Amino acid sequence: MMQAVLNFPALDPELFSFAIGGFEFALRWYALAYMAGLLLGWWLVVRLVKRADLWPGETAPMTAEQVGDLLTWVILGVVLGGRLGFVIFYKPMDYLANPIDIVKIWEGGMAFHGGLIGVVVALILYCRSQSIPLMQAADALALATPPGLFFGRIANFINAELWGRPSDVPWAMVFPGELAALCPPGWEGPCARHPSQLYEAALEGLILGLILLYLVYRRGWLKVPGLTAGLFFAGYGVGRFIVEFFRQADFQFITPENPIGFAIHWNGIGVTMGQLLSLPMVAFGAALILIALRQKKRAA
Repeated sequence: MMQAVLNFPALDPELFSFAIGGFEFALRWYALAYMAGLLLGWWLVVRLVKRADLWPGETAPMTAEQVGDLLTWVILGVVLGGRLGFVIFYKPMDYLANPIDIVKIWEGGMAFHGGLIGVVVALILYCRSQSIPLMQAADALALATPPGLFFGRIANFINAELWGRPSDVPWAMVFPGELAALCPPGWEGPCARHPSQLYEAALEGLILGLILLYLVYRRGWLKVPGLTAGLFFAGYGVGRFIVEFFRQADFQFITPENPIGFAIHWNGIGVTMGQLLSLPMVAFGAALILIALRQKKRAA
């Protein structure tokens, strides 16, 4: 019996485009997602710093004006870290052979884990330059990040990229493109796949974001520096680790001996690159939570 599948909706990755002097300019949903995520994150942090009662000693760690300056640093961290992360984590040999391609961001290729490292470095540098408590600023950014993750994964879905593994679940979807049509030998019917971009949007963006909002505004978690940031790191790491079971691995890792696309494997068991990069996030997040709780206990 042929499997019932969902067809990918007719979505154009470009919101609109126009030509000027022989050059074509386009606004893509992916770029719009980045802008929406950054602006909503900035708005959330501004609201937080205006609520002094949420912070330790009822004193916000920075002003609304400093939040605007921090946004510039964060944008640089996201772009530079995301691009370099993709180059180093996923295609180092390709870019080593063609280093000029590293700067061709418009051709695609950004890694969340690299972008996160870039934001962390930017945050540390900015906080040191402005004498802002690092852990409190990290807590604010942790609350502001899930909306960007949500919009980014929705944009991945619209772009028909980063789809999942072949599946026969009722909501499996047939994505366009030759690579998406490559199912295992013997597969019957259309090559339907998990819409793993939507799984990530739900876990990393919506669910994690709502949990953090509740804990910050209802449970006073910002009064314990490091607690909110720790939960974000651990929560994202766990969510991404789970989704990797359903997400198609990068094709450079897939071989006849390694059809799942593990980055590290032995005897048919292994972890994907996404899982490998998420494990340190879980450990780091758990460490931040433990340190924050110990400091709270000492201060009591």
